[in-house]
Amino acid sequence: MDEQVKSLIQNHIDNNEVCLFMKGTPDAPQCGFSMAVANILKILDVNYKGINVLEDQKIREGIKVFSDWPTIPQLYVKKEFVGGCDIVKEMFENGELKKTFDDKGINYKK
Repeated sequence: MDEQVKSLIQNHIDNNEVCLFMKGTPDAPQCGFSMAVANILKILDVNYKGINVLEDQKIREGIKVFSDWPTIPQLYVKKEFVGGCDIVKEMFENGELKKTFDDKGINYKK
């Protein structure tokens, strides 16, 4: 991954408290896994930035190297990688996701 792509990814993560690298957009997810995470964030009414990796092949491949995580979507909260679809779903179901948002001062519907 070149420095420009790395810097672009880092910039998205640094400038958005909750950042979701996904296929499609929050309003029109283009894969079931991205839709699942977007729906969880919608249920919790979390303000987040969706980055459509389908618009840029370099970001699509670069985010996997950046996080050392092979799949998309990828959720970041306050600059920290939380996980992909399965992890976010599990955290939502067992209450850990709300705890993460509480611990990091992220507003959501309680």
